[in-house]
Amino acid sequence: MGLEWGSSSWTRPLDAIRLPEGSCPVVSTADQIRDLVRRIGRREESAARPAPLFILDQGYAAAALTHALDGLEVQTLVRISGDRVYYDGRPGPRKPGPGRDGVHGNRFELAGEVNLRRPDQLMIVPDTDKYGRVEVRAWRRMHQKVQRVGYFARLDAELFTRLPVIEGTVIEVRVERLLDGRNPHRTMWLWHSGPHAPDLDVCWRAYLRRFDMEHTFKLMKSQLGWTAARLRHPEQVVRWTWLLIAAYTQLHLARDLTIDLRRPWERRPRPGKPLTPFRVRRAFRHVRDRLGSPARLPKTAHPGPGRPPGGKNTPAPRHLLGSEIRKTDKVANRRGKKKG
Repeated sequence: MGLEWGSSSWTRPLDAIRLPEGSCPVVSTADQIRDLVRRIGRREESAARPAPLFILDQGYAAAALTHALDGLEVQTLVRISGDRVYYDGRPGPRKPGPGRDGVHGNRFELAGEVNLRRPDQLMIVPDTDKYGRVEVRAWRRMHQKVQRVGYFARLDAELFTRLPVIEGTVIEVRVERLLDGRNPHRTMWLWHSGPHAPDLDVCWRAYLRRFDMEHTFKLMKSQLGWTAARLRHPEQVVRWTWLLIAAYTQLHLARDLTIDLRRPWERRPRPGKPLTPFRVRRAFRHVRDRLGSPARLPKTAHPGPGRPPGGKNTPAPRHLLGSEIRKTDKVANRRGKKKG
């Protein structure tokens, strides 16, 4: 989804794929990003324009995704957990006695006293309307110790005598208060990778815009019936999703053409701001009165012939999820052992 600047509930859905069973989320996400970059092209050839920024939630492996996108002119901004441990790659003090010195450098714990370590970049916004004082710090050229599991287990072991060192920028965001006035109980950590140093003011504001996607998901489920349709085949689900994306795009195009059918208990729209997707959906039926319709009136039709003689209902095929497949495999193995 494409995100907009400023406080808005609107997004621009660009692509949707269905993950097949047994696929790697990191590889699928990297392929989707590569395909999207190839399709949109470099419409802006100016060298001063930064690379496109892709924002992802905490469920994505930041280091693995950075490695999968190696060689692509893009920026990634991924939220990371606050209990992670990173290393700066600088050789530490020599260890006493025999043994090899540390090859990863000094230890950097996100949950530790990070204020004692001087950041490479620092930005302070004295006063914001929603969050008060905002402090953003960044440490460049940090990396994790990766293991040959998950995404890295799929790589050919012969290609690496040692697992790769994937460097990026660790960003810390501290705010004075939350939207409801409460004190923040934890710090937000972000991982940035790209061809150039991150713009801290853009990074923390851009990640907050990622939450606008949740409004789009809620509208598509509650108003457009994304999960209400009873579909039997995965291909039907993909087509239904693309139909809803087309319907949402129509709402986006009509947001300046509709009028506000506000209920007495609802707030008035902010001046100079477009209506929310829910209110545009409510007033969308009145757009035809202003634009007109070239289609003719529908003709009357007789009822269909109904079910053919001898036809019977068949149960719909059930597609198991990944966790359910593993459970069925375990049950099958137990039964095989008992029979043996």
